Amino acid sequence: MLFLMNAALRWSPAHGFRSCLLGLLILVAGCGPEPKPVAPAPSTAVPARVRVVVVESHGLSATEEVVGTVRTRWHATVEAKVAGRIESLPVAPGQRVRQGDTLVVLDARETQARLESAKAVLEQSVRDLERVRKLLKDGAATPSEVETMEARHRIAAAAVSEMETLQGHARVVAPFDGVVTSKRVDVGDLATPGRALVEVEDPEHLRFEADVPEALIDQIGFGARLPVRIASRKDPIEGTVVEMAPVAEAVSRTYRVKLDLSPAPGLRSGQFGRVAVPTAQASVPQVPAAAVFQRGQLEYVVVVTAGQGRLRLIRTGKRLGDAVEIISGVESGETVVVLNPEQVRDGQALEVGP
Repeated sequence: MLFLMNAALRWSPAHGFRSCLLGLLILVAGCGPEPKPVAPAPSTAVPARVRVVVVESHGLSATEEVVGTVRTRWHATVEAKVAGRIESLPVAPGQRVRQGDTLVVLDARETQARLESAKAVLEQSVRDLERVRKLLKDGAATPSEVETMEARHRIAAAAVSEMETLQGHARVVAPFDGVVTSKRVDVGDLATPGRALVEVEDPEHLRFEADVPEALIDQIGFGARLPVRIASRKDPIEGTVVEMAPVAEAVSRTYRVKLDLSPAPGLRSGQFGRVAVPTAQASVPQVPAAAVFQRGQLEYVVVVTAGQGRLRLIRTGKRLGDAVEIISGVESGETVVVLNPEQVRDGQALEVGP
């Protein structure tokens, strides 16, 4: 290298300054490191085998959701018909009972004593009536005396029947098959007529109750079948309108509407839900749910354009089974990828398969 540099320095001016400078540049370039090979850019020319569908618009009923609550059709607040101290309470909340099962037992000693007294009076009236009838046959009594004793006998018999009925009220029973949902008293409390003791409801027959605004009430009729979506369930449940309040609530201006629900596992009284009330007809593009994927908080589909996949940002609406309503981003007639769309790169060539 030094030899070449000395030769370049001793170069005659006749050869020109340009030749000297060119030689120095060649020398410096030759002493530098060898350039690294540049990695080829990822190719989008490799076709991806995909499955596609054509976006179609379906006529759907535009709906507005109204919130409500699942209630039971049969609900009873059990009360005592007679006053008495609670002696026994053999049930607890959550316990299943059948019609006629004992819920509460009252202290019936006072009623029992009155019943025994009424029975004694009845027995005495029977003996007196037999005696008077015998005297009437012997001519020692008059028919009016017999009628008087018969009336006393009927009064005594009615008193016994009354006390037996009161004695039966000391045992409070379940009015129908169901589940105890609430216990309002404990052993030792005083039960009086009108005081709630136990609440029972039937969990097998449920309905949905919603307060529908007056602007939507004309869209509902008796017997209408509407989808009800419960917060804890993925799929909606069909409800049938069975009751509609004829008068609006004065403050909220809403009408109470009740829908009988189809049997569904896991459905319970008290659950929150929404009923979809139809408002108008609309044609809405839909795509299969498999065509939509997320990146971050954004939703995309891959649209097939000239044999290539193009990422398209979309905005989705309601999910209708296995389909998704598209609010914006895709038009009816376009083709979208439904098989692993998240693996397709923007601009990648596509090979459509079955």
